[in-house]
Amino acid sequence: MKIFSKEQIYEGDRLTIKKQNISSADLMERAGMSLFNWLDLRLKGAPVPILVFCGIGNNGGDGLVLARHLVTHGYNVKTFVVDFSDTRSQDFLHNYERLKETTKDWPVSIHDESDFPEITNKDIIIDAIFGVGLNRPVADWVINLFKYFKRAEALTISVDIPSGLFTDRSPKQEGAVVKSNFILSFQTPKLAFFLPGTSKYIEQWEALDIGIDQEYMQNTETVAHILGKLDVLPMYKQRDKFSHKGTFGHGLIIGGSYGKIGAVQLASRAVLAAGAGLVTAYVPTCGYVPLQSAFPEAMVITDADDKHISAINFEITPTVIGLGVGIGTDKKTGDALEAFLKTNTTPLVLDADGLNIISKNKNLLVHLPADTILTPHPKELERLIGVWEDDFDKLEKTKAFAEKYKILVLIKGANSIAVYQNKLYINSTGNPGLATGGTGDVLTGVITGLLAQGYSALEATCFGMYLHGKSADLAVETKGYQSLIASDVITYLADAYLDLFAQPAPVAEQPTQA
Repeated sequence: MKIFSKEQIYEGDRLTIKKQNISSADLMERAGMSLFNWLDLRLKGAPVPILVFCGIGNNGGDGLVLARHLVTHGYNVKTFVVDFSDTRSQDFLHNYERLKETTKDWPVSIHDESDFPEITNKDIIIDAIFGVGLNRPVADWVINLFKYFKRAEALTISVDIPSGLFTDRSPKQEGAVVKSNFILSFQTPKLAFFLPGTSKYIEQWEALDIGIDQEYMQNTETVAHILGKLDVLPMYKQRDKFSHKGTFGHGLIIGGSYGKIGAVQLASRAVLAAGAGLVTAYVPTCGYVPLQSAFPEAMVITDADDKHISAINFEITPTVIGLGVGIGTDKKTGDALEAFLKTNTTPLVLDADGLNIISKNKNLLVHLPADTILTPHPKELERLIGVWEDDFDKLEKTKAFAEKYKILVLIKGANSIAVYQNKLYINSTGNPGLATGGTGDVLTGVITGLLAQGYSALEATCFGMYLHGKSADLAVETKGYQSLIASDVITYLADAYLDLFAQPAPVAEQPTQA
């Protein structure tokens, strides 16, 4: 699914109005009606009090349309206009008059804190105050209204985007954004829904189709994409009946140090579970017995040093190399990595201390093969690109970094984001159960295993992080968040693959009345 910028959203509206020969008020009516249909389907006429708070721009106009339809369908509605400016959009004014014609209970204006209405935790708040067009700081008394919403503990539903949240930068004040329980986003979600610094304002979201021109939606290039099953399914490579282990590549995992051989075992197991034909682990001598005992499917090459990687020399010809898991930052290891990178031409996945070693000697970045995949968590990323102002700045810095060195950077997190050729690919799978040691090693192995099978760097990363997260989603159904461990993610990879082709359960037919 594409994520459109603010400017692209406006252009989509403009083009839809032109091509479909409708007015902007017609499009607003369509948006408001989609909001009503969503709410009506869930409330089914329940007498719960609904408080609709409208701004004075087009987001407020959407709220007025919703309020009018709620009124005409008999809901218990009160409408408020948050009067923060003297300027009103034409479509807001149009729908303000239509609402006044519909009910004697006219909208009540709020000018300051003395006008705040009573709100209880049994009410539903509809937040239609600010939309994507917000481009200035929010007035203090309006911020206090947002805080008042939160204190009331009422179910809060935001129209398109939580009021106060920008589409291209983080808010300066935490309380300056409505804390939404649910966001009804028009057509597609917004990038801010998936970033650590802004996702705290969002619990759930749903995209409502308001009929934006399909040709525009399909043909417009966007910077960001969110990856779901339908996005990754076309990447899947079918297997030929006469294929063999050599067909699916040979992954080499280089890593481990005394006490951290488990990281290599996890990554190596994930290489095969992702579908590679062969895997070899290159480890210090202390890793030989543990790997040969616990993971007989792997081949093992040992370094001369007992506790650390001190040189990287092997006679095999791997398809791809995953380097860094559990490797440590011993000086001998750093020297070995430097010598290896200066001569290596094999496709490469870099993780963990492999990244930390490079961050101390950034001259090594020029030696990375094109399309090398880096998989940092936020602190490792900071060591590579420097400190950022907010998540939007982080993404811009990462795009510049990836473009400079012609590599792909996978920023690990609740919504992992792959940054490649100035585009963002946001994962939709995964859960808090992944916040446990070793799951990053598994992700490195999955991506390495997919590269070994001939997936491109972008395909392996996008498909890999989707499968990794989906495996965790399936695992927590029986394991729970707290008890999930990294090896469970490997175990459930098979289910994640099978889920790609699972058909949704049929909807039971409702009995007909005689």
